Amino acid sequence: MHEIPGIPDPQGIVYAVGLNKLFVGSRQGKLYIFDGTSYELETVVDYKADVDNLRYDAAIKRVYLGYGDGDTAAIGMVDATTNQRMDEVYKVGAHPESYQLERSGPNIYVNLPDLKQVAAIDRSAKKITKWPLPEKNDDNFPMALDEADHRLFIATRTPARLMVFDTSSGKVIATLPCVGDVDDLYYDANHRRVYIPGGQGFLDVFQQKDPDHYELIARVPTVVGARTAGYSARLGKKGTDRFFLAVPIAPGRQASVWVYTVQE
Repeated sequence: MHEIPGIPDPQGIVYAVGLNKLFVGSRQGKLYIFDGTSYELETVVDYKADVDNLRYDAAIKRVYLGYGDGDTAAIGMVDATTNQRMDEVYKVGAHPESYQLERSGPNIYVNLPDLKQVAAIDRSAKKITKWPLPEKNDDNFPMALDEADHRLFIATRTPARLMVFDTSSGKVIATLPCVGDVDDLYYDANHRRVYIPGGQGFLDVFQQKDPDHYELIARVPTVVGARTAGYSARLGKKGTDRFFLAVPIAPGRQASVWVYTVQE
């Protein structure tokens, strides 16, 4: 439909529903803001350090972004209505990878793989608490949230594990082996499942039996290197849940997106 050129090393992207704006992060440290209809550039916000994951809070019309490394690493905010960078910043001490916003609560949960920690940010109290990973676990990149049951899901690459945190206490309540080389992870509240695509060449599906117990119910073969994905919950009673897997280019194979229909 359309191609937007001129963004160096694009990374995170988010669409602001209602405002019809597109926000795109760049590894070069800038946030690009586009009109959602014309795709014309509205403005560029310079963070000077590796702008990555983006999230949009529609209730307060605010875009959150992870940026920086070490002492400069933080979760920052932009007013999506005015496109202005906000003064409110949460310094997290290491480059933030995937993070999740609570919809009905004040917390943000952030993966900090360089520190082997998860940061819990209370936006109301302006307080940050850090939860360590269990010993000998590293590379916690992807994350998903089951806010209703107070459960946070992360996957580590070393070793390949799905971990479930209790967000009320910050304690790990379940650890299970999973597919390797993971970069994305999704929680399906409709079916109470966790989907984990891995570059090892499989899509793992875990069933949530209850908030404390999980079971691997399927390991779907994909292709080596396919670890970037998306999940869309059904809209209405007649819709279907969809899972989207980005399949990289390879000899004899074009880059593509595979679409899965979630089975009951």
